[in-house]
Amino acid sequence: MTSPDPKPQAVMHIEKGEEVAGMWATPQIPHVGVYKLIAKKRADGKIEWVHFQHRPDGTRKVLFRGELESRAHVTDVLDGTNKTLTRVHGVVMQVADFDMQPLADRKTGGKVH
Repeated sequence: MTSPDPKPQAVMHIEKGEEVAGMWATPQIPHVGVYKLIAKKRADGKIEWVHFQHRPDGTRKVLFRGELESRAHVTDVLDGTNKTLTRVHGVVMQVADFDMQPLADRKTGGKVH
């Protein structure tokens, strides 16, 4: 059995000149998975974010995407999302570690955090 193609699994790509601005995640919710929010700073200075569900079977479902003028507004998105998660599941997202990996057909330059 071969491993699945990583391209469909990526919910956000970090291109040259961009950087991860943060990642937040809930604890594991039984039968639901983990809700995550990732934000990146693009080369043009704007912040792009994606909120998604990482399901127990390994699949990901993108719930919302957006763009912000500055990093300061990420807190607004996080606060709004956490209010809903608290009401529905009784959890909130906290700062999370993240890993990045190059896609098979891309070369990386510099460090990958």
